[in-house]
Amino acid sequence: MSVSNITVFMPSVLTLIGIPGLETVQCWIGIPFCVMYLIAIIGNFLLLIIIRSERSLHEPMYIFLGMLGVTDIVLGTSIVPKMLGIFWFHVPEIYFDSCLLQMGLIHTFQGIESGILLAMALDRYVAICYPLRHSAIFTHRLVTQIGALVTLRAALLVAPSLVLIKCRFQFYHTTIISHCYCEHMAIVKLAAENVRANKIYGLFVAFIVAGFDLTFITLSYAQIFFTVFRLPQKEARLKAFNTCIAHMCVFLQFYLLAFFSFFTHRFGAHVPPYIHILFSSLYLLVPPFLNPLVYGAKTKQIRIHVVKMFSS
Repeated sequence: MSVSNITVFMPSVLTLIGIPGLETVQCWIGIPFCVMYLIAIIGNFLLLIIIRSERSLHEPMYIFLGMLGVTDIVLGTSIVPKMLGIFWFHVPEIYFDSCLLQMGLIHTFQGIESGILLAMALDRYVAICYPLRHSAIFTHRLVTQIGALVTLRAALLVAPSLVLIKCRFQFYHTTIISHCYCEHMAIVKLAAENVRANKIYGLFVAFIVAGFDLTFITLSYAQIFFTVFRLPQKEARLKAFNTCIAHMCVFLQFYLLAFFSFFTHRFGAHVPPYIHILFSSLYLLVPPFLNPLVYGAKTKQIRIHVVKMFSS
């Protein structure tokens, strides 16, 4: 029997079924997802408005925070509207090219977010370990270059995976994706051809981005801790530590969710599919939701300007 007789040739439309096993309660699952998305959008837009309007916040730390806010807005918007369309309005169909576009946006902005967290860790490292040289090192030009480099790195790493899917695969076992958004491995598993190269490249990108960024973030915070605990005065130690606590909270929740989602997806053969999908969805939705709340609560300058904005 030929391949074309048992498979679909170059499908133009794919079907996202949502969360397999929880179809009957998807409408209720959509409510907390929608609430998290709205809080993420409002919170991150509020941060962007405050950072843009207050000249005192035109510093590298807050500029990186603004970049993180833009990343979170795009990441949430590329996922949630279609997800709610599946959960609430029973519109599971998505054009194949639109699915690839969504996949590209998701993975590109995941890579950008990881790179921005690394840049923020390096900024705190220089600010605490070399405070007299911080303004000379982290100039506005360098911040702009870092933002461009992080974006370019993510785009260049994700683009080949899109090309591999678009150009290598012509025949598909099915057009039904057992997921609520278009994710790299969810699309690759549909193909009726050899997917080894795609799997290897996906793992390569994950380890390059996460491995490189996580290593240098960990080294930066380790050096920060050594420097802080060597300070002679307790008040100075607390002040230095408080400037990093928001970054550490964001860093921990991002990577803990990322690794839990990654390992359950790759090695959790006995974990029900709906657990995989729920955690991979939360991994994409929780950071945009928590980031503005964490920075709003833990960063004094932002908290002051938020209170000032609402009181006026």
